[in-house]
Amino acid sequence: MQVFLATCGAWHLRDTAKAFEARDALAAIWCTEKNRTGISPARYQRCWPFHLAMAPFYFYTPQIWIERAFYALLPVWRIWLRKQLRAQKQARFNVVHSVMGYSTEMFDFADQIGALKVVDCPNSHPTSYYGNWQRECDLWCPGEKVPIPQWMFSRMNRELEQADLIIVQSQFCKDSMVLNGLPEEKVMINIMGVDTSLFKKRQQLPSKPRFICVGTICLRKGHQYLFRAFQKVKQVLPEAELICVGHYKTDFRMERPKWEGTFTHIPVLSPAEVGEHLRTATAFIFPSQEEGIARAQIEALASGLPVIGTYPGGTTTVVRDGVEGFIVPPHDVTALANAMIRVATDADLNMRMGEAAYQRGGLRNSWQDYGDRFLADFTGRLEKKAVKSSGRADS
Repeated sequence: MQVFLATCGAWHLRDTAKAFEARDALAAIWCTEKNRTGISPARYQRCWPFHLAMAPFYFYTPQIWIERAFYALLPVWRIWLRKQLRAQKQARFNVVHSVMGYSTEMFDFADQIGALKVVDCPNSHPTSYYGNWQRECDLWCPGEKVPIPQWMFSRMNRELEQADLIIVQSQFCKDSMVLNGLPEEKVMINIMGVDTSLFKKRQQLPSKPRFICVGTICLRKGHQYLFRAFQKVKQVLPEAELICVGHYKTDFRMERPKWEGTFTHIPVLSPAEVGEHLRTATAFIFPSQEEGIARAQIEALASGLPVIGTYPGGTTTVVRDGVEGFIVPPHDVTALANAMIRVATDADLNMRMGEAAYQRGGLRNSWQDYGDRFLADFTGRLEKKAVKSSGRADS
């Protein structure tokens, strides 16, 4: 088996590709970002035209303009990708693997050569993705619109229909696919891997309650509920600290003035620095209103942290309520605050949850484990595809 990966951006496909390469199953990976995972240069191709077009926006404009430019310049990626695919003299792969929204050109090529078409979904079904996010905008920033253009959601929908296999990170995302009419057997849950060299088990509780949340500060990820819950926590635990790692998104502009100064804000950290902060925390809090699963949740589990999260945040896939952490309703500020207080005031419970979290997220869940689960599934689907093709040929 040989897998060909390509996407605009990079997402988590570099880690996936590295795992495939270790099993001699990587044909190539094409993307617009740097080779940060040590993939062989012969198998790594970067779309320089797109990167150079985006560079001024990365360095000189606010986040919203970076996002708008990314979608506006997508034709640069598409033209480059089509040109590179046409130059393929011989297709030495039987699986194409791309991210939702960026798979159309890859799938068109896969149809020509009979390859398995795999779409990797960092979020829920486009209808749920848009609807859950827009609801939060309507509630907390009236007039704000989801920044992803409708034509991109249309691409996502078409790619999901065209795909042979839909990869999701959580039960919530799988449920959203099935509820929107996609066959359940076409959807695979594969929990994201983790770099166990960076994210290691916490050894002890901090001297005072310290909660951490890693992710863009925005309405979709539920920070409007987190900050209100923390306000309640502080009434019971005045020494408690909340650390939020991530930049602000434009849709949080009405909420931002209410909460600045009430928590520790760190705009950006390296993965190693995130690991260090996780090991000094009481619990990881993730009240997202729509999510694939977010790699930070898996990194928190691997660090031996109890996780407090929601079903639409993907948490129920990796956390059993009361075992590895707590599951709270997505809009319930009081329930979130109570869970934070309980995990901070019961040291024995916290340590038990932390150990269970480590067992769930840190053991047998490296990026290699993640990639190996894919390869096993791809093998089975290729065999079924071959049998079907053989049956059609015989008839």
